[in-house]
Amino acid sequence: MTVLACEGVDAGYTRGRPVVRAFDLELLPGEVVALLGPNGAGKTTLLLTLAGLLPWLKGSVTLDGHQVRGGRARVAARRGLVLVPDDRSLFTQLTVRDNLALARRRHGSTVDQVLDYFPALGKRLKVAAGMLSGGEQQMLALGRALIQDPRVLLVDELSLGLAPVIVEELLPVVRRIADGTGTAVVLVEQHVRLALEVADRAVVLVHGDTVLNGSAARLAADPGLLERAYLGEQLAEPPA
Repeated sequence: MTVLACEGVDAGYTRGRPVVRAFDLELLPGEVVALLGPNGAGKTTLLLTLAGLLPWLKGSVTLDGHQVRGGRARVAARRGLVLVPDDRSLFTQLTVRDNLALARRRHGSTVDQVLDYFPALGKRLKVAAGMLSGGEQQMLALGRALIQDPRVLLVDELSLGLAPVIVEELLPVVRRIADGTGTAVVLVEQHVRLALEVADRAVVLVHGDTVLNGSAARLAADPGLLERAYLGEQLAEPPA
């Protein structure tokens, strides 16, 4: 059963001037979709819209078959659309444990369950979030989202400001979360090769338009197809 469905979504900051146009997506439980494209393509705008931080200008979004209204971030989060923003937005003066505790739902996942995915945080529970390394902060941002028991996890630029070796460690954890919890994931990522390694499918946005939607494995095997998509060439969906 489809967990998230977007149909004809226009997203942007000014009515009548959408940044993203006619976006369609069907997302299954446990599926990871890499949302790719050059800078300025509209990827972050789309995630902010799905998370309820921006109202969509046109179209419809449903979560588990129920209509979701735009521009209502708290409602979207309660229903299971949870965003990991590119700036992480941690409470830097609070400890790791407190950051997790503030996000935890009643009778939801526990801190120990989150630490199963991020064991390195286990020794840092009493440390202020602002004192963590960049990689540890990203683990905490992911953990804080995970402890909310999301149906759909929206991850914006996980690799921002991180060394490639850290990114190589964190992206497979996103895959483990999807497989282990059934959480669907939309992953915006500039490290295209690494994103395709953990994703099931990829969608390429260029100047707000979807120019490619296909199997991640197929796209990884044909870099030329991605290059043409990044240049704005409208391409048919490649075979699986």
